[in-house]
Amino acid sequence: MGGTALVLGGGGPVGGAWLTGVLAGLADGGVDLARADVVIGTSAGAVFGTRLAYGEPPRELYERQLSGADRLVLSVTAAQTTRFLWAALGSRDPERSVRRLGRAALAAGAGADVLPLVRQVLRGVEEWPGVGLRIAAVDARTGAVEAFDRDAKVALVEAVAASCAVPLVFSPVSVGGRRWIDGGSRSTANLQLARGYERVLAVAPVAKAVGPHPGAERQAAELRAGGGAVSLLVPDAASRRAMGRDLTSDAHRVGAALAGRAQAERVVEAVRGVWQG
Repeated sequence: MGGTALVLGGGGPVGGAWLTGVLAGLADGGVDLARADVVIGTSAGAVFGTRLAYGEPPRELYERQLSGADRLVLSVTAAQTTRFLWAALGSRDPERSVRRLGRAALAAGAGADVLPLVRQVLRGVEEWPGVGLRIAAVDARTGAVEAFDRDAKVALVEAVAASCAVPLVFSPVSVGGRRWIDGGSRSTANLQLARGYERVLAVAPVAKAVGPHPGAERQAAELRAGGGAVSLLVPDAASRRAMGRDLTSDAHRVGAALAGRAQAERVVEAVRGVWQG
């Protein structure tokens, strides 16, 4: 084992705002996020992980949430939510559940295109950075989680779009002759992709995906059992109240960012001890 992995999970616009608050609080508290050998991003975590990998300071990510510069409004209907839940909760078997979700996304036909939104939030970033970056997405047909990187011969914007393609909200994204849905469809942070790293810092705005899938806590325990030192941050009670239940609601974005920063300040010493030894 060796190296360090920074794992950033998904959670929509509100979860992403909370994530930026956590990152800013950790960085301002002395946690050196730049020492990560690889950044592993899923959905919103893929967006902000990419921007971090390009050198955007955590404080800037956070302050853009407070100012509304990164404001992103999503319109999710009750019908879309119902179809999502029907597909995801229709089986107690994790493999069948994610394949049901993928089939439902493919059967829905042409829907909203996530690419323009991803281009907007990536702020002009087009090429893979020189540092390690892996972007998680789920194959809509097989349900398998895969991670794109600079060696995959896939455009960065397409990889991030695939990771953000929430089933039944956005159309699956075609990459490399396959169709992809949101990387958080079966694991909101995909901590399993950090297996083999000596130190792991994971920030998961949503602790568990909808359906019969392992949550971030269980995945972190598995990494620890394998010999890794893992620090996992999920929203505490105060953060959950600030985030609310609708993670697409712009009304909760600023409060979520503030709560994330406050939570990070409460745990920064413990995180620094694990991350930096």
